Amino acid sequence: MKILIAGSTGNTGLRLTRQLMEAGHEPIAMHRASSDTSELPEGVATREADLTQLDGNVCSDVDAVVFAAGSGGDTSEEMTEKVDRDGAIKLIDQAKAANVSRFVMLSSVGADNPDPDSELYHYLKAKNAADEHLEASGLDYSIVRPVALTDDDGDRDVKLSDDVDPKGKAARGDVAAVLLRAISDDSLRNKAYLMESVC
Repeated sequence: MKILIAGSTGNTGLRLTRQLMEAGHEPIAMHRASSDTSELPEGVATREADLTQLDGNVCSDVDAVVFAAGSGGDTSEEMTEKVDRDGAIKLIDQAKAANVSRFVMLSSVGADNPDPDSELYHYLKAKNAADEHLEASGLDYSIVRPVALTDDDGDRDVKLSDDVDPKGKAARGDVAAVLLRAISDDSLRNKAYLMESVC
């Protein structure tokens, strides 16, 4: 499958790109003009685009889309809205126009019901809006909401359910593996689920 990855140069997106290639898929690494693409796997296809100003249809000629992008924890509320809410919504709309078969969203624990008292409220509110737009889009989708991320590779022992430890950890390698699985696993289709690494 040809799979467009938004956020391909990020900590999770890089892992996903490598795992997709190892699984025999054809990842297309979406990146900004200013992004450092030197860590992308050799030979991977790239597609230049900016989530804050998506033009044309970056989703043309792809089978699935994975949104693994993020504005980062230290960005302004305005940039968070531009990337995590508006950028995601535009990408969803472009994916629908391009008739992609599946849209996989990397979201976050707490995005289903953002807590106004949380330090991450504006981020979770943006993710909530994007998740809800995806659910209403008519696309086949999966929404993955991991608990706190670590930079570990993990061992692929994961828990996907509504009952995870909210103070648990999710290794980025495990998250990437779940995103890959969600592209074609019909048991995960049209669902949102929490995720944590068991070990």
